[in-house]
Amino acid sequence: MSTRQLSVATVLGVCIAASAALAAAPAKGQWVSISDGVLAKLTEQGVKPAWPGATTGVVVDRATGDVSMIVCGQGVWRSSDKGATFARVDSGTVGGRCETGYTLQADPNGKRLACFMLDGKSGRTLDGGKTWTPVKNVARGYDWAAVDWSQESAATVFARVHEHHDLGVLSRDGGKTWKELGNGFGPVGLFGGKVLVASKGKWPKWAGIFRSTDGGQSWQPVSDATPIGVLTVLKGTGYWLTDRGLLKSTDEGKTWQAVGEPLGAAWGPYFGKDEKHFVVVNKQGFQETADGGQTWQRIAPYPPSVKGEFNMRGWFLNFAWDPIGRVCYVARMGQPTCKCEY
Repeated sequence: MSTRQLSVATVLGVCIAASAALAAAPAKGQWVSISDGVLAKLTEQGVKPAWPGATTGVVVDRATGDVSMIVCGQGVWRSSDKGATFARVDSGTVGGRCETGYTLQADPNGKRLACFMLDGKSGRTLDGGKTWTPVKNVARGYDWAAVDWSQESAATVFARVHEHHDLGVLSRDGGKTWKELGNGFGPVGLFGGKVLVASKGKWPKWAGIFRSTDGGQSWQPVSDATPIGVLTVLKGTGYWLTDRGLLKSTDEGKTWQAVGEPLGAAWGPYFGKDEKHFVVVNKQGFQETADGGQTWQRIAPYPPSVKGEFNMRGWFLNFAWDPIGRVCYVARMGQPTCKCEY
């Protein structure tokens, strides 16, 4: 074969390979599974995920774009390439499953992550996954928990225990020990280590926002809006999805203001480049704002694989958003974890 023929053959080979890669790559706006490789590897090793199988939660580190998913009973698996490859990172500290979209609590500033699991071990990392410490489970575990990320040690945690008379518990040592605060708690939140906020009532009829400044000994009503899941605090401002839309508080929960028009969202907010840039998830999909909720744009559709499972209490589904790599993620308990690039 001549040099010219070899060059032509080489170019053709490169073109064919490139075409194959493009054909294999998912189209923008299309949902594809990213957990198949991990699940296949576990099967080869004779390892079976715990009930109900497959995966159960997903979360993104806002500072790096790294995505972590939970395999039922098999811990935390992290990817730095948008889910192309994964490695287990929790050193056996985390097990169980996520039953709600607020089980995984990531520091909005990045690096730190706490996993409050059901029917399995809970744990947390304060150094980006290098080391992990266990969190003591109360009863079977948790539906969700709020962490005071303003503390370097993230020592204060306020949690709702799963199916245990809606028990609220408070920890001052990162989940090593817990103090019971009584029954009738719904969604929870923290402003620093001193101010607790929560919805109260009997499942599933939680109502309003209540505030405590004495460690949960007494509570005062501050809003008749009913929140969802867990309060998110960024730069001292608290953001909470409610039955009346996204609310925010700049005075540690004393007063609350609406953020934009109500969208009927049940998951979020997930923050991007700054406090005005975030995403919430409603029945229509991932809704992004870059101006603090004044305007919204849909960046990804609601995943068709979980169509019809929308739950206004944030149950069963986990969503996550990578603002750096422009990727949306979803994990439904017992199903594959999927992504949608946009």
